[in-house]
Amino acid sequence: MKSLITIKNIQDLLLQGLDTSYVDDETSRRMWWASLEVVQKEFLTYSSIEGGFWVASPLPALTNKKCLSKMKGWLWTPEGFPYFQSDNAVLMPVEHSRKIKKDSINFTRNYKVLTLNRKDGYEPFLIIITSNFQCLLTIAGEKDKRTLLMRCDKKSLKTAIELIDAKLNQENYEEAINFRHAIKNLGDLNINHKFEKNFWPSLSNKLANSIPKLSFQNSIKNHNKNDQSTETKLLQAISHEVITPLATIRTLISSTLRKYDMDESMRNRIIQIDNECNEQIDRFGLIFNAAELVSNNVSPPNQLAKINLGEILNKLSPVWSKQLKRRGISLAIEIPQQLPEILSDSEKLELMLRGLIDKNTRGLREGSSLILELRPAGQKLKLQLKVKKFDTDIQEISNKENSSDIGPVLNWNPQTGSLQLSQVATQKLLASLGGHVTQRRDTGLTVFFPISDSSNL
Repeated sequence: MKSLITIKNIQDLLLQGLDTSYVDDETSRRMWWASLEVVQKEFLTYSSIEGGFWVASPLPALTNKKCLSKMKGWLWTPEGFPYFQSDNAVLMPVEHSRKIKKDSINFTRNYKVLTLNRKDGYEPFLIIITSNFQCLLTIAGEKDKRTLLMRCDKKSLKTAIELIDAKLNQENYEEAINFRHAIKNLGDLNINHKFEKNFWPSLSNKLANSIPKLSFQNSIKNHNKNDQSTETKLLQAISHEVITPLATIRTLISSTLRKYDMDESMRNRIIQIDNECNEQIDRFGLIFNAAELVSNNVSPPNQLAKINLGEILNKLSPVWSKQLKRRGISLAIEIPQQLPEILSDSEKLELMLRGLIDKNTRGLREGSSLILELRPAGQKLKLQLKVKKFDTDIQEISNKENSSDIGPVLNWNPQTGSLQLSQVATQKLLASLGGHVTQRRDTGLTVFFPISDSSNL
């Protein structure tokens, strides 16, 4: 019996014998989405899109309707995802404008949807073949040791096409015949060496330009008022552009979970995607609030009310524990009974607390712990966040020495590649919620909140 041919087989075979550099999962995803834009732009430049075919997994990858309608296509995707059928094309996340929705009514699906086998893996794969343009793009490698592969040489293309043909022949003989006809109809291929030469420089430029163009300043005091306003508007615009599609994806996920039956592993995967979207929505909502606050010279009006901080922490702790557990980080919360109420804004404080959890656990190794302690401190409540790093008993806050402020709102850590609120923005946000923050290496991050009975409202 012949061994089952999978997408992962193809990826591993293409990776064999290569002397390449590796990146983590998150970086590989950034490179993948940027490379798709480069490929589609170059493809549309060099090709008339008359004939040809494409094969992709586990998502279509191509977003240009001309590509999807003028070419033959084969898509391996997990069972339970219905949005690649022609009658559901309007439900795709990118279909958010009236014009696109109108175009989708006349959209003709010219590709076959096939069921992805678990052994295929879920790393993205795309091959485009026309007479004048050929490209194979994929991510290969193991977890956190990925590499982006782009191939357009005859040997790699021939190997991939033969394996795809064999895979189709194993799974769907009729589609294997259609695939061979598509290859035969192309005739001789004209390898585009110019694309091969330009791809990596174009990808580097694309990745560089995707970073927000904010000025690096050494001191917040030296900011020009107009520059600060421009940076704030840019951050607010970026937050909106990130939150909007994520909210659309969450709506689609909710609809999918309600309307379609799927196995438990697929349902859990979709729920995980929903959780990730929600976390990012919260992060950028907090960045938006910080940008708005930092841009105002006048403090916001005092609209604080009595709230029970202990109850809020107990309510949110299961959610935080679940989020941190996915990264191998444990959470311990120490809250005594019958604590006095504090003065704050419960909704905004919950968002801020999520931000503090995220800010102080980014970059932690698996096996680390986060400790939250809430204690009375005179006429205030003291909330303390401490980190116990992996392989050490020392409790401290995450090391921020290698991070840099980007303008007045954001801080960037080049080691983790993550954007977080700057210390100034964190202090201002907490001050607007009635809190006063201190941070020292030996005690971690500490926030003091006024007890309601001791304040004059």
